[in-house]
Amino acid sequence: MKGFCQRFTVLALVAAVLSVSPLMAAVTGKEKVETEFPPDYHRIVILSPAAADIFEKLGAESLVVGVTKSVEGFPKAKRVGSHIRPNLEIIASLKPDLIVLSSNRFFSKEMAKRVGGDIFYYNPATCQEILEKILQIGAMVGRNMRARQLATKLSFKLTKLKPLSHPPTVLYEVMSNPYMVAGKKSIVANMVELAGGRYLVNAPRKLVRFSYEKAVSLKPQVYLYQVGPMNKNPVPPQKRPYFKGLRSKFVKVDELSFARPNTKTFDNVLWLNSLFYKMEKR
Repeated sequence: MKGFCQRFTVLALVAAVLSVSPLMAAVTGKEKVETEFPPDYHRIVILSPAAADIFEKLGAESLVVGVTKSVEGFPKAKRVGSHIRPNLEIIASLKPDLIVLSSNRFFSKEMAKRVGGDIFYYNPATCQEILEKILQIGAMVGRNMRARQLATKLSFKLTKLKPLSHPPTVLYEVMSNPYMVAGKKSIVANMVELAGGRYLVNAPRKLVRFSYEKAVSLKPQVYLYQVGPMNKNPVPPQKRPYFKGLRSKFVKVDELSFARPNTKTFDNVLWLNSLFYKMEKR
């Protein structure tokens, strides 16, 4: 039953994308003519690092004038600080007509008014939302056709998922000190469930302050822990005394490539599914 539900979810995701995709012609035999329009924006500043991957995949790098320091590529774009501490003076000097944010937490609406330009929020919590954002960005930067092709390609990747009979239970560590795990609104929770697993934390937030005792009581079969800016050099969980009795499979992942919701997310879902499938077949 679990395998059927997993397959149904994936097929629904593919169908949603195909309904608006130029590649629908290849499936239905119907011809569809697409016309690209000039971009609405020409001076874009990206303060949501995860979104940079989308602009790059759409071939819109030339429209980006500013990115955060953690973003690779975009050699012609100015570094404007971090997403946590954006440099307002540098951003204003770039005269952006569009600013891409994950939220107003570190770049308030008042700051945006001082800089000028429109605001676009990029903070998807599911693979479906990533696909929707790709289409929206494609329309804004004059890459409609390319965006729909990319969304279709990504959604079809999920048709390669292998069904599981017994979903493994999963917990994802965001930080070891203070101890925090991913919540239900994190992209990680959606990745785990699409891959055939069952995520154990139902709190409707992206980050949840947790206790070690609670983690142990949940008895996760798979314990994922990220290493990166938010969790620098953590002691491996299996070596921590309070996790001594935990019989989980501990798996380390790279924060920047795993926890950012973008095109890499779909490959990460496949990787998780392969991990779960091998565990089930043992």
